[in-house]
Amino acid sequence: MTQFVDWDLAAATAGALGKSGPRVTYDEAAAVVADLRRLTDEAAGHVAAYTGLTSRVDHPPVRIVDRRDWAQVNIEGLRTVIAPLLGRLTGDRTPSAFADAIGSRVTAVQAGGVLAYLSGRVLGQYEVFSGEHGRLLLVAPNIVEIERKLGADPRDFRLWVALHEVTHRTQFTAVPWMRGYFLDQVRAFVDASQSAEDPLVERLRRAVGTLSDAVRDPESRSSVLDLVQTPAQKEVLDRLTALMTLLEGHAEFVMDGVGPEVIPSVETIRARFNRRREAGNPLEKAVRRLLGVDVKMRQYAEGRKFVHGVVERVGMAGFNEIFRSPETLPLVSELSDPDAWVSRVRPAPPTPARESGPASPPDGD
Repeated sequence: MTQFVDWDLAAATAGALGKSGPRVTYDEAAAVVADLRRLTDEAAGHVAAYTGLTSRVDHPPVRIVDRRDWAQVNIEGLRTVIAPLLGRLTGDRTPSAFADAIGSRVTAVQAGGVLAYLSGRVLGQYEVFSGEHGRLLLVAPNIVEIERKLGADPRDFRLWVALHEVTHRTQFTAVPWMRGYFLDQVRAFVDASQSAEDPLVERLRRAVGTLSDAVRDPESRSSVLDLVQTPAQKEVLDRLTALMTLLEGHAEFVMDGVGPEVIPSVETIRARFNRRREAGNPLEKAVRRLLGVDVKMRQYAEGRKFVHGVVERVGMAGFNEIFRSPETLPLVSELSDPDAWVSRVRPAPPTPARESGPASPPDGD
């Protein structure tokens, strides 16, 4: 069977191209790791108290990683879950061994380059592909680098990050069906990638052209994701977009709700961090858009606004009904209209009909 990606080469490429982290001594690094583990445990208590959600599984402890380790964990997850799905796209073809080898290596270098870029930006992640329940990762070099650039209090910034990432872990471990639903959507997205009218190879070639255009014209609004999708994938992507916008917005809402109570400098951290999110030279902005980073940024804002709107209308317990089943997740159209979700999932009870009968006589008769 054709090997779509040379995963070992992808890992090596990500490691070779990834940026080095900030300068720290061994003792400083050990202190950061211990601090992040402690603050993750503290964040878990705050998230549970604020959301009313508690984990229903024995998940592994947080894993503190460097940039190379982060890329390796993600490659292992992709290899485990995505590789068999990608095999369906090429398993019925028998290219020459030479073409197979060249193709898998080219794809590996591309994947490794993407992961190298992201490994220098990600602060934390709930990696859903690993193990039975997924695993929480915190990328220590990136956390230290950003807290230094922001001039943030280390304890406050690390707890702030932990609140966001622990909320993601809670979403996937407190809601029994969540991880399976997410993986089902990923499988459906890959399965829907085949199109007789527009072969995947041709779509990938156009995507490469789009990348070149974006480098030459950073103001281009082209999207690689739009080019490689089939019509069937667009339907799946709507469900994934709604889910990820909800999860990101929920995490933002929780960190902003808990933050003022336990993080003295949270307002300063949020203001400086938002300014940094919006910054970047034109080329970096183009790369962020092509890799989906800008989409994630919009999900933070749009999702938080949706969650705030729902909680404002029905309270936290009412909002948690969103996790009752896949059918109670928001539709893409409802993300900008919390009232529509409330009406669909929590309709107002009917007004009791008045019993017919003779009217009571007025007092005094």
